[in-house]
Amino acid sequence: MKPSTAICFIVCMALLPMLLMPVVSSCSSRDKKQFSETQWALQVEETKAKDLYLPHYRNKKFFVPWMKIKDKRFLDVLGWKLFSKTNYTNPEKAFLPRVIPDTENRIKQIQGDFILWIGHNTFLIRIDGAYWLTDPIFSKRALLPARLPPPALDIEAFNRIVKDVNIVISHNHYDHLDRSSMKQLPPHSRVFVPNGLKNYVMGMNKRNVHAMDWWESFETGKGSRLICLPAQHWSLRINQRRNQSLWASYLLITPSVTLYFGGDSGYFKGFREIGRTHPKIDYAFMATTAYHPRWFMHAQHMNIEEAVKGFEDLGANYFIPTQWGTFHLGSEPAGFPGLDLTRHIKKNNLDPSRFKIMDIGQILPIN
Repeated sequence: MKPSTAICFIVCMALLPMLLMPVVSSCSSRDKKQFSETQWALQVEETKAKDLYLPHYRNKKFFVPWMKIKDKRFLDVLGWKLFSKTNYTNPEKAFLPRVIPDTENRIKQIQGDFILWIGHNTFLIRIDGAYWLTDPIFSKRALLPARLPPPALDIEAFNRIVKDVNIVISHNHYDHLDRSSMKQLPPHSRVFVPNGLKNYVMGMNKRNVHAMDWWESFETGKGSRLICLPAQHWSLRINQRRNQSLWASYLLITPSVTLYFGGDSGYFKGFREIGRTHPKIDYAFMATTAYHPRWFMHAQHMNIEEAVKGFEDLGANYFIPTQWGTFHLGSEPAGFPGLDLTRHIKKNNLDPSRFKIMDIGQILPIN
């Protein structure tokens, strides 16, 4: 490349953000003005429960059949990053969940069933002697966002404790499906993924991978079954096109306890329908992250009010907030959802004993 050409290229790249800024600002301002919490709630209520059972794959892409959701464009993301203002106090910015040390030894000493928060959406659950692991990520980054508190266990310690594990993957986003973590977990692990991810995950040193569609059930043994259920989200990776694979929530039904894993989702009537078709849910793991700015996030992530409403729709006994306090993914500080949920419980006189806001490394006995 000639020096003059190189200089011209550098100047053009430097000017590009300035040239795009009016367009990006106009797009983001329009979307902000158009968004209304009231209108969004009405839009959700207008959807029909029967549409949750409709086909959701067309033209080699999965989609949400009960509501038309506009795909986010590059300019939308740029508008969010450049023009969404935040107003958080220094304590709100600094707050993070506590990390309880010596997790490996504490697990060895505990008797009975338990739930352990490793961090983000990664939970280790022991039920009737069987281990379950959700959306495992032990890495220092979720592609780009850096991990803030460390995981309760590193991958080496995990593999020393757990020899056989059932792994549940909600979708292909990097903070839920981490290649490095998956490749280091035992090759014989039984893995459950939404449709479109089986071959991809088998390339992560996994041999026993089961792909599932919404409303499909899998008998896991000892009287237990796993049901793949709808969620309102999307999928994308660098080497997988948008919505080439499905996204999902799950219900694990065992003789002793029933657990709902929400994955990532915006608020939708699916919570109500799942609660109707599968009553007596004990624990609901509800996503509480990346919900600001609302004009950008509302269809794909719930705010605290919606997460609590989804929990009530499910009719579950206990609410476990997930995905907060580990990576900075939305405009809100990483630990803010924990504070936000605590304030919501107090403001609305909710029973605090039903909300299990865990510390990283906390081991919650299953009653």
